[in-house]
Amino acid sequence: MKKVFALLMAVVMLISQVEAAVVKPLSNDPTPRTQKTAVANFQKMSVKEFENATGKKMNLAQKLKFKAAQKLSKNAAEGKSQVTALLLALFLGGLGIHRFYLGYTWQGVVQLLTLGGLGIWALIDLIRIITGDLKPKDGEYDKTL
Repeated sequence: MKKVFALLMAVVMLISQVEAAVVKPLSNDPTPRTQKTAVANFQKMSVKEFENATGKKMNLAQKLKFKAAQKLSKNAAEGKSQVTALLLALFLGGLGIHRFYLGYTWQGVVQLLTLGGLGIWALIDLIRIITGDLKPKDGEYDKTL
């Protein structure tokens, strides 16, 4: 339990350093930029550039965590497609696979255990995906119908 807590604290510290180095300088920038630009800058940044931006030297463990955070941000930045969600709901709706894809893990587990609420919940989700009402947990679809 202590190791998990220590890892979570390290991730929080790393995120705060990233915010200080990447996001805040962009917010003071006179040219308007989006959060996606800040994330893209973080993903391309090397360890040396990050150290120069923060003014702090990182040890080996921090460098590894930095690289892991970059990899996680790349995975999180990949958008979700409404067409993919629709096809998953259409063919595997009773298993709740579309809920896992959209980021709703617990609802996916419940749908898996109840076979999509005996098909009713799966049908409702199918309609909600078609209308655009059921969106990814982290925001909007990158590709829509």
